[in-house]
Amino acid sequence: MTETRSASFELEATDPYCTDPETAAERLRHQPWKRFAVLGDSVTAGIRGPLDGYRDESFAERLVDALASTRPGFESVNLAIPYLTVAEIREVQLEPALAFAPDAVLVSAGGNDAFNPYDPGQLRTELELLLRPLAESGAVVLTVGLFDLARSGLVRAEQAADMAERFDTLDRITAEITRSLGGIHIDTHHHPLSADPAIYARDRIHGNARGHAVAFAAIVDALA
Repeated sequence: MTETRSASFELEATDPYCTDPETAAERLRHQPWKRFAVLGDSVTAGIRGPLDGYRDESFAERLVDALASTRPGFESVNLAIPYLTVAEIREVQLEPALAFAPDAVLVSAGGNDAFNPYDPGQLRTELELLLRPLAESGAVVLTVGLFDLARSGLVRAEQAADMAERFDTLDRITAEITRSLGGIHIDTHHHPLSADPAIYARDRIHGNARGHAVAFAAIVDALA
């Protein structure tokens, strides 16, 4: 199967790891959120590779659409910018996010830090400095894990083990902080397809359209 654009979403419709928009919207209807903010890096900004048979939409776009479809007056903002570190996300996105006054925020952060060796204690501090003000503003903090690229076979063998450890640690730290703030961490890092090379784009870093569809379904499961 090649990564080409198509108006047909037949593969997505029959994919057991995906969910259709109408079902997702109904499953999320009970959530009270009317103002929704998205923060982060390329993951929440929606960088992806198209894939024949799947809607070419990011998981963040899918989630916003699902929430908006059952909420008159719903408003959202996506402040995510590709390739930023946690500190950079905080520097350029936290203030406008707080000014938007969301009642829920979706955040993906730390992936760009974890591509290189880092101090786990420092990264924990940076993540808390980003997430705590959002929680203290009254917003529900939702964090989404990263797929397990290091174990997908798409990373050079001599780099894979160290990379896997760094991303495992990032996921653990993110989950711990999120839960300590009363938020919800969506654990896509341990998803059954997280290390499947078929969910990655040609750049061997980001997800393709199926990867985003799979992540969206996991988010719906966690929030429903």
